[in-house]
Amino acid sequence: MKFGLFAVNMYACSYPETAIQVAKLAEEAGFESLWAGEHVVLQSPRGPHSPMAPHDRILDPIVALTYLAAHTSRVRLGTGIIILPQRNPLVLAKELASLDELSGGRLICGVGVGYLESEFRALGIPFSDRGIRTDEYLAAMQAIWTQPNPAYHGRFVSFEGVQAHPQRNIPVVVGGESVPAYRRAVQRATGWYGFNLDPNFTASALADIRKAMQDAARPQELGELEISVTPAEPLTLEDVERFADLGVHRLIVMPLHKMPLQSRDASAIKDYVTMVGDTFIGRF
Repeated sequence: MKFGLFAVNMYACSYPETAIQVAKLAEEAGFESLWAGEHVVLQSPRGPHSPMAPHDRILDPIVALTYLAAHTSRVRLGTGIIILPQRNPLVLAKELASLDELSGGRLICGVGVGYLESEFRALGIPFSDRGIRTDEYLAAMQAIWTQPNPAYHGRFVSFEGVQAHPQRNIPVVVGGESVPAYRRAVQRATGWYGFNLDPNFTASALADIRKAMQDAARPQELGELEISVTPAEPLTLEDVERFADLGVHRLIVMPLHKMPLQSRDASAIKDYVTMVGDTFIGRF
């Protein structure tokens, strides 16, 4: 079992000194990866489904991970997740390739479709077609990253006769608990990421992923689908064993899961990182 640390660009970790301290501590404690989420804007006033309050601090994930790449040497860097249909795919591909190059190939590109219509409305992007945009944008990014003569022609993005170097074969993780997300992960990604899940929901999701593999052929070059989960509850040894038995490869833990997010001060986050390192990492 590999362990990742979520929210390295939010709340207390949105302050540079704290982010550096937490990232270095996580690397020393044996964490395999650091993960940064994304909300370009936050709903104000806060709606029933918004995960953050309007004045909560959150840095851009690519900028934050680039900053942390310069202060670490081994730990991997994951976007968990970038809301792909809200981005220009070629600009995003260039930003991610630059981060992967500067970090020595440590990037994991996590993407998802998003679920808050108010955010899309503020950015001037239709909410209803976010799924097909995600499919096209991901295909376009992978083309510009890897093809000798990159080209892609779709409904929302179309290009040929261009180059963008350095090219990087960046691993992609698809987030989301839906049939389209499972299909997207099977057909185009190296991994799938389920957020805020308990073992029972994880088992159900993995059953649906197995069905998606039966319905849509997985390209052989993608290899085994890597499963990452952020648990819904504070971890116990029994939980980790159950996730491992289900076939989960990586647990991306969230500090102080049952406390208000605003309470996640620097000292509490550091204590949490140390506890996970001492209690779980190396035992699985």
